[in-house]
Amino acid sequence: MARYSRSAGKDVKRAMHKRKKGTLKSGKGGKGGKVKSRKQAIAIGLSEARKKGKKVPKKNSSKKRKSSKRKSKK
Repeated sequence: MARYSRSAGKDVKRAMHKRKKGTLKSGKGGKGGKVKSRKQAIAIGLSEARKKGKKVPKKNSSKKRKSSKRKSKK
């Protein structure tokens, strides 16, 4: 079973082309600076696909680590 839909791959491809051209912007509404990183361009393409409701795995949320509190004995 495929993890990503074919159309989601096209959204990533489109974002990569925009990055190469220098027209891909980061941030909400493209108000940020130019995207230079490959990884950032892929992330933008995947998030756009997610917004359109295409088949893309869920974004990994940063889970807070359970810190084991050690009590020092006095």
